[in-house]
Amino acid sequence: MDPSRLIRNARHSSGLTLRQLAERAATSHSTLSAYETSAKHPTVATLDRILRAVGYAISDELEKRIDDGGERGAELAEVLALAEQFPARHSLRLTYPKFGRVP
Repeated sequence: MDPSRLIRNARHSSGLTLRQLAERAATSHSTLSAYETSAKHPTVATLDRILRAVGYAISDELEKRIDDGGERGAELAEVLALAEQFPARHSLRLTYPKFGRVP
């Protein structure tokens, strides 16, 4: 999570200027500019206050990342290699005897 990107994206999506957002978030526009350019880093509470001023909130929910050390990627590669062995187009003519017929 990059605070500068979050603040900049939230401000742009709300259509506010630096001064307008600074007024809503009870901070100065120069401080807000420093946050957006990563010259300064806001505390979590300050970031939350700024984002709430434009209608966003920081979530306290954890999101599980899939990080299996590449095992799932290798499994997928094996499945795709197996799938390549099957014909992509089926023949309209059946090349094997139909059930119930004696050759």
